Amino acid sequence: MEGRQEGILDDTQELTTENMPENQPGDQPEAELMGQPEKTPENTASNEPEQESEVSADGRDETPAENHEASSLVSHTGTNMQNEPEDVRNQEPDEQLHQRKPRSRKSQKQEKKQQRKVKKAEKQKKPDNSKGLWKYIKIIFRSMFKVLKVTFMTLFIICVIALVAVLGIGAYKVYPMYLEYKTQVEGIVEASTPDTFRLQEASFIYDANGEVLAKLTGDEDSSYLTYDEIPEYAVNAFIAIEDRTFWDNSGIDIKGIFRVAINYFKTEGEEKHGASTITQQLARNRFLTREVSIERKAKEMLIAMDLTKKYTKKQIMEFYINDISFANTYYGLQAAARGYFGVDANDLSLSQIAYLCAIPNSPSYYNPYKHPENAIKRRDKILGDMKDMGFITEKEYSQALEETINVQRMKTPMRNYETTYAIDCAIRYLMRMDGFDFKYGFQDKSEYLEYKDRYEEVYNQERDNLYTGGYTIYTSLEPDKQRILQESVDSVLTFDEAVAENGIFSLQGAATVIDNSTNRVVAIVGGRSQDTDTYTLNRAFQSFRQPGSTIKPLIVYAPALENGYKSTTMVKNIKVQDAKQKDAVVKDLPGDMMTLRTAVEKSRNGVAWYVYDDITPELGMSYLTQMRFDNIVPDDYYPASALGGFTYGATTEEMAGAYSALADSGRYKEPTCIVKMLDNEGNNVFEEYPVIQVYQENTANVMTDILKGVISRGTAASMGWRSSIEAAGKTGTTNSSKDGWFCGMTPYYTISVWVGYDQPKMLSNLYGATYPASIWKKTMEQLVEGLEPASFTEPGPETGIGDGSQYLPGRDDDELLSDGYTVGDFRKDHALADAAQELIDQMRKSGSGAKKQFKAEAQALINQITGDTLRNRMTGILNSSGSNGTGAQTPPPVLPPAELPSQEEAPPETVPSGPGSDTGSPGKQNVPQGPAAEIIE
Repeated sequence: MEGRQEGILDDTQELTTENMPENQPGDQPEAELMGQPEKTPENTASNEPEQESEVSADGRDETPAENHEASSLVSHTGTNMQNEPEDVRNQEPDEQLHQRKPRSRKSQKQEKKQQRKVKKAEKQKKPDNSKGLWKYIKIIFRSMFKVLKVTFMTLFIICVIALVAVLGIGAYKVYPMYLEYKTQVEGIVEASTPDTFRLQEASFIYDANGEVLAKLTGDEDSSYLTYDEIPEYAVNAFIAIEDRTFWDNSGIDIKGIFRVAINYFKTEGEEKHGASTITQQLARNRFLTREVSIERKAKEMLIAMDLTKKYTKKQIMEFYINDISFANTYYGLQAAARGYFGVDANDLSLSQIAYLCAIPNSPSYYNPYKHPENAIKRRDKILGDMKDMGFITEKEYSQALEETINVQRMKTPMRNYETTYAIDCAIRYLMRMDGFDFKYGFQDKSEYLEYKDRYEEVYNQERDNLYTGGYTIYTSLEPDKQRILQESVDSVLTFDEAVAENGIFSLQGAATVIDNSTNRVVAIVGGRSQDTDTYTLNRAFQSFRQPGSTIKPLIVYAPALENGYKSTTMVKNIKVQDAKQKDAVVKDLPGDMMTLRTAVEKSRNGVAWYVYDDITPELGMSYLTQMRFDNIVPDDYYPASALGGFTYGATTEEMAGAYSALADSGRYKEPTCIVKMLDNEGNNVFEEYPVIQVYQENTANVMTDILKGVISRGTAASMGWRSSIEAAGKTGTTNSSKDGWFCGMTPYYTISVWVGYDQPKMLSNLYGATYPASIWKKTMEQLVEGLEPASFTEPGPETGIGDGSQYLPGRDDDELLSDGYTVGDFRKDHALADAAQELIDQMRKSGSGAKKQFKAEAQALINQITGDTLRNRMTGILNSSGSNGTGAQTPPPVLPPAELPSQEEAPPETVPSGPGSDTGSPGKQNVPQGPAAEIIE
């Protein structure tokens, strides 16, 4: 299963870390670049001279080691670390800090050197009456140093901006940019108080009736730790792995930034290590957005410097450790300790602390539930750095490496489909608001995978923002419609109660309902109702499945109507297996001719392939990328896509949005349920998504008119839609009946339905026209009950190839028809042939009395055909079907497996309206089997 993952929760249940899992696949982290080894901590009285910084031998590359065995998670054994001696614990905080920073040999040499300087100075000591003069000189130089330091830091930030400016916008804009950024951040830190870093506000989600769907908060077990309550190992672990210059820097690490810049240019952008200090991370998390830009980076640096001026280093470390995310909505070390290990922070072992301190760098990539092996690798890295800096002994290091990490089982997740969808919509909007660049088309798969890594990382960051940002979210989700949709899915699929190993029903369904008047989602179901504490994903927007023939109107026929085709254009139904041959020239392959309208109604795969080859996959797929389909990759730009053969697939949310565009004369609006979103100050931050004219108005109206025929006389006719409200739609079935779809609309609503197994396998009698169509009909009938009769917008004149032309779509310009025989004649002949063939088919099924009548009518139609070849062929078919009035009938020829009708082309004669209907058990229907060839239908 591909896709975004969230859990499910009962109505109005408070969403906390106990029931909300991490919902994304793992991210690759942005590796950090460490600073220099720390110096004398703040407020520690010492006569030691200032030490030179040292860079770790490993170059500070935080990328997890590739060759570390994942099995290390459960293979380590050993004992927990012992507490510090009593005399150390009883020291004052500053004394404890001092002991965290052992001096190196280099510093000892410097001390001796300094002592020699002192002795030399004493020999040259001025008379006592000069002491006052030297005092004033020192004051003057100290003041000058402070001024120079501020000036230097200002110039440094300007240089950082200039680096980008020279590459992009022009150096002349640098200083004005600096002044603008400085003005924007002035007062931010000044207005803050320690409470600013303690406050985490809950967010609320409301349904369309104004009732609370959910309250979103961080972990309810979280509690704030003062600096003295934070384990010493935790402070040192973050110093070692995140910011070795923390105790001495001014909020930014100048050497680290230059080192990153040099490495970036040396590797031509291959290495993208960060150089953010702990203070910068705090500034970004608390005051700025997630946008990746020079503006955000400059503001981050300015705020970090202001934080360092206002707060002590201890306070900044305290704010940081209580503010950062430890994944799965655990905020702060105490919440993480309780959530993952069931103990207070002060009861954590050294190994457990290092394990937890590994997570904040990239909560998705180091998620203990999703990627425990990644967290173990980084834990080992942290322990090694702590040993190198003298924070722990060799013995402590070895024991911590050997200790087994046992993380508690994930808490019960949410079990409410509309809530998980509303959360997803809100997160994606916050991503957009903070400047994330959504992409829907890629040059190659590596670009796609790189984008997905970035997407998942930002998605999880914004989820944290949502859970603590105090938002109020109003949605379009209507409880009555949600109940109708859920009951429809449950009732139609109740015939199969088998469950998988995880306790979840094996057979599943998903559906999405969009109100065409607002283009908003009003109901969404991601699976069958079930009482379980096992994680259940929301398949409506998280499961990407092969869409089968439901994709044809979107990427084949509607684009064709915009590029020279009409609903009456004669098209060729080739054999798909022939088209798959290596050197096949599709336009030259033989096949029966029929109108485009008939091909859609009967879901002819050969025609879809033929037309798609003509308009090109590049053109067809471009319509999906315009409609924000998430998982379109370069491998999808091939002919098999015409039949729904995608690498990943589509969701019911995406398909409903696309079909809603057809119903709305080609106007597409990205599906969402968000109506209004207020921030914690009551400001509405939600802006409507733009409306995109994906298809020309008349194209969409003609396509919708064709899809009406699918329901009235095509593959979905057996559904039996009887209403004064028009309906249009398309069935879809994949190879071996692994996925069944029905996507359809009325002027009021659009509904997309999928049925299948989470682990794809064959389901007898699963076609688009069976269970999916039954769910669609059952839901739509209730949604439109009592509404006024309505029709779709009537299409205007089609502007494709005219009947008087001697050209056919798909042929070269120099391929003319016979003199005196126009395309109009050609179409008329094949329309007569299609009608005659339908009479012949009915004749074969009828008794002897009716056979003569059907044969006579078919013969009359055949006689009107102008073209000799087609007329003779149809006469032969009629004669081979034979009727001598006695009921004797010549059976039709047996086709080889590759020529067998597809499941779409030959739907069962009797379609149940759902389990429990008068048609009997769905599992016992006598229905045709799928083709032997591997064809996605």
